[in-house]
Amino acid sequence: MRSSLARALVAASAIVGIAAGGLAGASASVAASQPVAKPAVSSQRVAPLAVNNLGLNTARAKNWQSCLNAWGFNAGTEDGQLGTNSWKAAQRMLNAWGYSAGTEDGIVGTNTIRALQKFLNAVGENAGTADGIAGPQTRAAFWNYNATGC
Repeated sequence: MRSSLARALVAASAIVGIAAGGLAGASASVAASQPVAKPAVSSQRVAPLAVNNLGLNTARAKNWQSCLNAWGFNAGTEDGQLGTNSWKAAQRMLNAWGYSAGTEDGIVGTNTIRALQKFLNAVGENAGTADGIAGPQTRAAFWNYNATGC
């Protein structure tokens, strides 16, 4: 019973000390434990952008979708919005043609960009070094390639 009373007094002292702006009466044995730090970034998968035209306007994006469909890779509706289905089709095409886009998930990541750069360079557009970064040179090459249909 005495230890219960002692704990209650120490806890009350701790509360009063905290309220007063300090820990004057707090005992380490009854001080509140620190909350577990949560990571700033979740380990859950990041959702892809709904549309990623990589700098293409609607007309040129439609040309890309038209080519993918004509080549048999089913980009879906040719609406000028390069969404998940369009990029899955592009990844299927790039993988089938030996450019190694990786997983066919519709996410425009480093592997997809690197494969697209290799493709663009192979067809005579200068996408620069196949580094997986969709910089200005890659975007310009993709723009030029999609000026007309395939």
